[in-house]
Amino acid sequence: MPASISVSHLAWSAPDGRRVLDDLTLDFSSERAGLIGRNGIGKSTLLGIIAGGVSPSRGGVRIHGTVGLLRQTVQTAPGETVADVLGAAAALAVLRRAEAGIATMDELSDADWTLEARAADALAGLGLHLPLDTPLASLSGGQRTRAALAGLVFAEPDFLLLDEPTNNLDAGGRAAVVDMLANWRAGAIVVSHDRELLDTMDAIVELTSLGATRYGGNWSDYSARKAVELATAEHDLAAAQRHRTSVARKAQVTAERQQRRDAAGNRQAERGGMPRILLGARRERAENSGAENRRLAERQRGEADLSVERAKARIEVLQPLSVQVAPTGLNPSREVLTLDHVSAGYGDGAPVLRDVSLRITGPERVAVTGANGSGKSTLLRVILGELAVSSGRVERHVPGRLLDQQVSVLQRESTIAENFMRLNPGLDDNACRAALARFGFRAASADQAVHALSGGQMLRAGLACVLGNPVPPPLLILDEPTNHLDIDAIAAIEAGLLAYDGALIVVSHDRHFLDRIRITRTVELTRDSPIHSAG
Repeated sequence: MPASISVSHLAWSAPDGRRVLDDLTLDFSSERAGLIGRNGIGKSTLLGIIAGGVSPSRGGVRIHGTVGLLRQTVQTAPGETVADVLGAAAALAVLRRAEAGIATMDELSDADWTLEARAADALAGLGLHLPLDTPLASLSGGQRTRAALAGLVFAEPDFLLLDEPTNNLDAGGRAAVVDMLANWRAGAIVVSHDRELLDTMDAIVELTSLGATRYGGNWSDYSARKAVELATAEHDLAAAQRHRTSVARKAQVTAERQQRRDAAGNRQAERGGMPRILLGARRERAENSGAENRRLAERQRGEADLSVERAKARIEVLQPLSVQVAPTGLNPSREVLTLDHVSAGYGDGAPVLRDVSLRITGPERVAVTGANGSGKSTLLRVILGELAVSSGRVERHVPGRLLDQQVSVLQRESTIAENFMRLNPGLDDNACRAALARFGFRAASADQAVHALSGGQMLRAGLACVLGNPVPPPLLILDEPTNHLDIDAIAAIEAGLLAYDGALIVVSHDRHFLDRIRITRTVELTRDSPIHSAG
């Protein structure tokens, strides 16, 4: 039987009782399917249910074939090596005993003499060239992610289940993952916001509050379809609103006619000349007619209101989040940041940054790029004064605020609204609510505890708390801002950052994102040279 995954009437609720997945039915064949949707809609939960690590409250999953799951964060245990990630530690130990001449006859007969060559191919396919006994603890986060992906490829499952596989990867790692999936011929379900990666998919499956919708083709095909759907939904909403107005107008006209007839009948009755029994019958007919007209009008108004609400719900699903940012007032000639021949590092080891010089004036938009381990996060800590330099000079001339990947600016046990008020003293509750609403946290959603948010919701909350102030900081520093955002939120943040008139420093490997926010200069850090700058 061909490999397949069938999800039937699936339901799952968060520990706080919030319904996340509700009566979800989906089928996947041996295809590469991109799974997209807004943060918190249940994408990672769905992968966990399919992989067997999360139990649904209702419904089930039927799988024909094998699956391999890559989580967003690759956890390591003490002593683990690359061979452990590839599931080849035991077989490799047999080969090592055979090489030492101490393997048993049974071990020699079962030895996989092609193991190392196949493992090396799997690693090379993800851009890694490492001995199998390399400790995982010695690898960067991006290298561990690529090693875990290589382990899945090495196992050759019928389905790859990948949760944001390009998060935290440098440009080389992202390209390796994109190439791997472009050449993958088995099934894959990929949760991702990486538009380049999604363009290698055979289908896009979108999760919304209304359920799941499948779109044939890749991300570009999906985007074109969604633009048409949004235009259609907006047309339908306008038509529904016009119909509701027409129903109300007709009901008003009917009611006014009935009132005139009733008034005329009352005047005739007052003049006399009509038997009492006829007057009673006439009054009863008028009352019945009026009641029937009112019931008809109420039913028509209810149907029209329902049509409008359904059209609005569809717009809510299709319409991207909109973000507005107030001006910072930064003067174009104001010096913002000066780094003069800076070197910095940790402990007594070799410096991570060597002889780095950088100057930012006015509302420049600077992208900081470089391979994993080249010192990008170290540079940000130096700029903010969190890490002392061993030599050189650092001067930050304007207030700045950092949003790192952990969104450490937020207190986890507090609500979004409480965090906003703490970070923006002097603003009242109305200003807080209005600012959070501009970032998609409306009404009760602003009262969610930060620890209950998804990664993408948390970063969006951090942006709301920092940029929602009537006077945002004139220097904004972002460390991999798109890592945990859904695609709609990325588009909204792109729009918000385009409206931001302060100085911007962004660490990101997402070339599409950097192009969209109109970076004016790129600074590349390398391990063997101080800094390279390009306009």
